[in-house]
Amino acid sequence: MVVNEYATALKQGRKGYQTALSKGQYPYLPVLDDILSYTELAAQVSLGLIDIPLEKIVGTKTAGRTNSFAVNFMPLLSERSEFGAKWSALYDHQVGEGIRDPIVVYEFMNRFYVQEGNKRVSVMKYLGAYSIPGMVTRLIPKKTEELDNRLYYEFLDFYEVSQSYDIYFTKEGGYKKLLKLMGKNPDEQWTSDDRMLFHSVIGRFADAFYMAHKERKVELTVSDAFLLYVEIYGYDQVKKETEQKMYKALLKMWEEIRLADKGSQVELVENPKEEKSSKASLLNRLIPVGTVTPEMLKIAFIYPKTAETSSWTYAHELGRLYLEDSYGGKLKTMAIDRADTDGEIENAIELAIASGCNVVFTIAIQMVNQSVRAAIRHPEVKIYNCSVKMSYSSIATYYGRMYESKFLLGAIAAAMARTDRLGYVADYPIYGAVANVNAFALGARMINPWVKIHLKWSGTKGEAAEEKLKQEGIVFISGADMITPEHASREYGLYLKKEDGSLENLATPIWHWGKFYERIIKSICNGSDENTQKGKKAVNYWWGISADVVDVICSNTMPYETKRLIEFLKWSIRSGSFQPFGGMILSQNGTVRCKEGESLSAEDIVTMDWLVENVVGQIPGPEDLTEEAQALVQLQGVKGDETDTEK
Repeated sequence: MVVNEYATALKQGRKGYQTALSKGQYPYLPVLDDILSYTELAAQVSLGLIDIPLEKIVGTKTAGRTNSFAVNFMPLLSERSEFGAKWSALYDHQVGEGIRDPIVVYEFMNRFYVQEGNKRVSVMKYLGAYSIPGMVTRLIPKKTEELDNRLYYEFLDFYEVSQSYDIYFTKEGGYKKLLKLMGKNPDEQWTSDDRMLFHSVIGRFADAFYMAHKERKVELTVSDAFLLYVEIYGYDQVKKETEQKMYKALLKMWEEIRLADKGSQVELVENPKEEKSSKASLLNRLIPVGTVTPEMLKIAFIYPKTAETSSWTYAHELGRLYLEDSYGGKLKTMAIDRADTDGEIENAIELAIASGCNVVFTIAIQMVNQSVRAAIRHPEVKIYNCSVKMSYSSIATYYGRMYESKFLLGAIAAAMARTDRLGYVADYPIYGAVANVNAFALGARMINPWVKIHLKWSGTKGEAAEEKLKQEGIVFISGADMITPEHASREYGLYLKKEDGSLENLATPIWHWGKFYERIIKSICNGSDENTQKGKKAVNYWWGISADVVDVICSNTMPYETKRLIEFLKWSIRSGSFQPFGGMILSQNGTVRCKEGESLSAEDIVTMDWLVENVVGQIPGPEDLTEEAQALVQLQGVKGDETDTEK
């Protein structure tokens, strides 16, 4: 009976009222007129008829009806009141024929306040509807530096192309990230079909999320959870999924949801742990801690390209061969290359697992989402992705502190050069890459206070970076870290380009992936592996010279005194007595980035988005990058500090 439904709604309203009071919160609907009394507006815009998500309708325009509803929009007046009778009649009408008359609302800061239709909203919220039609007037506040205001202006840009109120993020950059995941340009207008499809997808996801949320409580919003879900599974797949499939997938990935709810912090493990951990992983629980032996492991390496065509793949393949050799044949490994597209990566990982592999290394950042999906499907398999600062707990990530080697290269370059102008060729503006540039510049400046580092990027459109440096007359250059076997060249590491066109290699940085993999396998066998904290933390092995996983090899022709200096600096970094990013450090515009007597944190180094004062150049924007570079930057790129300018 309808009267019973009102009684239930009234009970929910009184409960919402009491809950708000117990938390010291206002128990009635907020009133927009009160909010606007201390807010300065920039504009008022009529948006016309819009389908409004009910969860975003939070209050009333005026104070007239506010005491009739609890803060959850459920009624507070008696069943026998005129209000109760009208509410019940609306409920009966909705169940029988459906409420079609649009409400009249004002939108302010992505929340809606009702001028006409409060009872309709209450009924629809009680019934668990997703949205309601409404005539909307938008009130735009003046720009400020507050986070909520910045987020709202990001939303306005998103709304300009999407005309959608279905999503609202609590962290900056979410809208741009979503558009990229959907395969859309930031200024690409959505079609009506795009809007209808997105509305349907987010509606199904919201229902699935609330079902999962009833069982496993988190504070994460539907929108933020949706972005994470699309990031892992891809929009092309998500838009085809049923609500039930989403619900099951959410339950499987709930540990990732839980981690995001905690703030998605990444623990950078800066040194290998040799001792046995008291917490065993699933693999270690199946095989008691301390009894995992190399013979029990089968390890797969997934490569995007072949070792012949990619210096990055070649370096990791050398690491795989070193790993096999270091265990004297007791360890089985397999390599799968040419896994470059999403489908190829997913198939390669599944093939490896079907072949009996219980440890999988995916060696490129673009493989991270497929790695997470596979880890969610196969929790018994340990999966590691070669990247840094990726916040997933289902996998572990790993990378080297290459900036330590780059600091040494900078010192070598300044010591060997009879010039104040050095060149540096970086590849992509992703996490860690800017730190490498800055470390090189600081190492050089330690030897020569007047030196300038001319920065070029190989991942940008147009003329080759090396050619640009040649045109500027710069002959001492830090180039690619390693050769590509198929196109062997001596333009790698630190080299001198002589007037006759010949090259002299002075030093080269080393990625010793074999020792990296050996240490990870050792940690699995002795129980000290930290890839065991699903839902608790994201682990990133970020090792350096002290772990023997990065190094510098110097030319035999280098002067003895310079070699002694470099060995001293290397020993100082290894022992922890010297930090490349320590002491007074200024960025290009003179901003103090590190003070005397202090050192930058690991987090500051990884996410560095500014250049030190003796670098000539800048961090390129997305529009300047090649298609391949844009794809990588989308996953873990740095923006560049807009306050810094090229010198």
